[in-house]
Amino acid sequence: MLDMKNIDHVGIRVSDRARSVAFYELLGFELIADGGFDQGHPLVMVHPSGINFNLLGPATARQGENVLMDEDRKYPGITHVAIKMGSAEATEAFVTANGIEITGRRSFRGTDTIFIRDPDRNVLELVGPGPAVADLIADHVVQSGQ
Repeated sequence: MLDMKNIDHVGIRVSDRARSVAFYELLGFELIADGGFDQGHPLVMVHPSGINFNLLGPATARQGENVLMDEDRKYPGITHVAIKMGSAEATEAFVTANGIEITGRRSFRGTDTIFIRDPDRNVLELVGPGPAVADLIADHVVQSGQ
């Protein structure tokens, strides 16, 4: 077994530097370094929580589409990033007040989750307080006898 500690960062390909930086700054991320965005290297965006997104660019094909989520054919790849939030109510109020569209929602065993998309339609799942989603799903499977 590998001695893994935590996820270091998540790389997200974006098409419009200014629009994407503004979106992630609105969520509380700070641009701390430009590794060469125009050459396909990351813009390093860090949130006070320690979450690190590397915005890679520029996207050159199928801008405004998310082939992993928006198409009927299901391609392999990472479909979304799920972030545990301190308050489901405060999160939804912030998202709504800032004109960010909620593209999906789920309430599962007392945990409320909303889904939003960045300007390139990359999906962020904002998970309210409660047990970890993995625990909720595992408990559900055990209880349903699957």
